[in-house]
Amino acid sequence: MALAQSGRRQGAAVVLNIGEVLAQLNEDFPGISASKIRFLEEKGLITPQRTPAGYRQYSEADVERLRFVLALQRDQYLPLKVIRDYLDAIDRGERPDNLPGGMKLSPKLVSEDPAEALRGRSRLLSESQLRAESGAGVRLVKELLDYGIIKHEGGQFDEYALQVTASCVRLEAQGLEPRHLRPVLAAAEREFALIERAVAPLASRKDSGSRARTADAARELSGLLQDLHQAVIQGQISRLEK
Repeated sequence: MALAQSGRRQGAAVVLNIGEVLAQLNEDFPGISASKIRFLEEKGLITPQRTPAGYRQYSEADVERLRFVLALQRDQYLPLKVIRDYLDAIDRGERPDNLPGGMKLSPKLVSEDPAEALRGRSRLLSESQLRAESGAGVRLVKELLDYGIIKHEGGQFDEYALQVTASCVRLEAQGLEPRHLRPVLAAAEREFALIERAVAPLASRKDSGSRARTADAARELSGLLQDLHQAVIQGQISRLEK
């Protein structure tokens, strides 16, 4: 059987083993493991074909589907159930208006535009790129750094820093400066500590899938806490109308 790039070609389709899948995903998702992929399979997010001997065979569409799921987990903090419900709708031939998390991308095929658009979210930015893409000025970025609201490594900022900075630009337009946002940072740190305590028993396990399950449980808790936070705030806002 002839090789086609990484993987074997069966008829017109390229078939990949799990090692080849990991090699394709590793650049965008460092640390991705076979146990994580098997965990996503257990959760029904991917269903690779199997040989008569039971070995998994992944298609290029499977790889893009994995890339899509991993990007939504990492960048949108979405629980796997939410992602699976969206993928199930796509698989049924439906076309939901928005991606999970309210992202404004045309669904089409999961293996095409959404995965391609999300793939770019793992990039790193210089300070000048951060300012250009967020609309922040030099002073605002300096204050965000001084207050610990954003961080960098070696002068490079990740997509989370970009999201935070863009949000702070909009908040500043409403009169809220970085010095006003310290309670928000403190609340986020307390919530993360709460999540860490909740997933500690799972994190202490030594089996091969424990890290993947711990991260998924943490994202699930994060989503629930965000829902609670939003409900509490909206309840307070509703009182302004009375």
